[in-house]
Amino acid sequence: MPNRESLLTPRLMDALYTEAMLLADESRSYFESGRFHEEADPDDLLAVSFSCESLKVTTRLMHCIAWLLNQKALQSGELSEGEAWNHDRSLGQAPVTDRALVNRFPAEARQIVMASEELFERLERLAARMDQEIEAESAVQDMFRRLQSSF
Repeated sequence: MPNRESLLTPRLMDALYTEAMLLADESRSYFESGRFHEEADPDDLLAVSFSCESLKVTTRLMHCIAWLLNQKALQSGELSEGEAWNHDRSLGQAPVTDRALVNRFPAEARQIVMASEELFERLERLAARMDQEIEAESAVQDMFRRLQSSF
């Protein structure tokens, strides 16, 4: 069974952090550029949906970046295990995308939304595996404590 450190190596963490930061910069640039309104069908509902989705993308990416920064702090010793695994430092919940409306977005906007979802989902899977590792380690430690106390 892999340990937590082997699941999120410093190299992987740096790659994920770089990916999240680049995607945040790309999305910010696109959202501020006005290209959506130039490329999309003129539709008030679509424009409002785009505004909502841009906030969802930003929220997703900020959750990713914050979680990765917490993991970096844990690995560098700036946070204790207890502090790092506090519920407030978890990956959190990402807002759900309205797929039907996003499918009407221009290609670049759809790509940004999908990339933010994909990154978040990868981190969710990684965080879940890391949580399983913590639970397994805790169960083993509890068993050893019980064994030691019985002798």
